[in-house]
Amino acid sequence: MIQFSYGKDAISKAAKKVIEIAGSEKVWVFKGEMGAGKTTFIKALAEQFHIQDQISSPTFGIVNEYQNDKGEEFYHFDFYRLDDPTEALDIGIEEYFYSQNYCWLEWAEKVADFLPDQYILIKLEILSDSERKLTLQHVNDVS
Repeated sequence: MIQFSYGKDAISKAAKKVIEIAGSEKVWVFKGEMGAGKTTFIKALAEQFHIQDQISSPTFGIVNEYQNDKGEEFYHFDFYRLDDPTEALDIGIEEYFYSQNYCWLEWAEKVADFLPDQYILIKLEILSDSERKLTLQHVNDVS
C-alpha cells in the first residue's frame, strides 16, 4: 500500500506516479466521497495518457469511451446512479474488464460482486479544499 498527498498544483505529478506504480494493471477502482476528486484525478490521468477527448463523468451513460493518440482505448465508468448491480451486466462490464484496455471505475462498490479478482484500488480523501490524500493498493482477491 502506498500513500501520499498532493495539491491541485501537483495533480499531474500525482497522476504520473500512479501510472508508474500501477504497472500493467488495467482495471483501476476509484473510491472517495462525493467531491473527493475522482473525476478530476481521472482527467489528470487522461492528460498523462495523451487522451484528446473531453473527459467527463459518465454518470448518466454509465460508461464513456476515450482514445489516445496511439489508438489505445480507455473506459471510464460511473456507477453512482445504478440502482440494480445487474444493470452493469447489461452493458457488458465483464467484457470491458477483460478487454486489456484501461478501465477506470467510480462508485465501483455498487458493482462489487462483478469486479475482477485483480485491480488497483485508489482511495481519495479530502484533506482541505486544495489538498487530497491518495492511497493506492494492488488488490489480488484470487481465492
